[in-house]
Amino acid sequence: MWVYEKRLEFPVNIKTTDAKLATAIMSQLGGPDGEAGAATRYLSQRYSCPYDTVCAVMTDIGTEELNHAEMVCALITQLTRNLTPEQVVEQGFTDYYVDHTTGVWPQAASGEPFSTATLQSTGDVIADLHEDLAAEQKARVTYDNILRITDDPDVKEVIKFLRAREIVHFQRFGEALRISLDKLDEKNFYAFNPSFDKCGSK
Repeated sequence: MWVYEKRLEFPVNIKTTDAKLATAIMSQLGGPDGEAGAATRYLSQRYSCPYDTVCAVMTDIGTEELNHAEMVCALITQLTRNLTPEQVVEQGFTDYYVDHTTGVWPQAASGEPFSTATLQSTGDVIADLHEDLAAEQKARVTYDNILRITDDPDVKEVIKFLRAREIVHFQRFGEALRISLDKLDEKNFYAFNPSFDKCGSK
């Protein structure tokens, strides 16, 4: 069982509301490369992972992604708190506001609701780890894009922290892939890939 410390991994203290920016940052909660998907992906994949060390990496990173989802939720909440009806309209928040007021709801910046259709769990540790490596890079790109569209220093510090953690996760998944490939002896390879003969062809 995990011990839950009731604090964010990195503090979120936003002084200026910006609902338009909040709609962009929302993608890192419920978008195709967001934190909700990352946590779901890794914490699902761990159950079919055959190697304890690699399973531990998936568990650690999946759990950290849950904290990152909390941070993104805190960003969205603070960027939209105490909005006046005039600000809702001026800041391009009308469509979201009509459906959710200022409640946090997982969606992409485009408005597409969160879906697990954007992630995969194959039961093949090599395939899953390649998916995880790609997922971390796509999340990093999303954070890069957010950094390009805001000058708010309070927001930027949080986004820079989250971006840095995506790079660390990428490195850890790379290590997990190397461990898996080292452990994947001939017997295990053909167990994972029964359609291949010993020459590596179908």
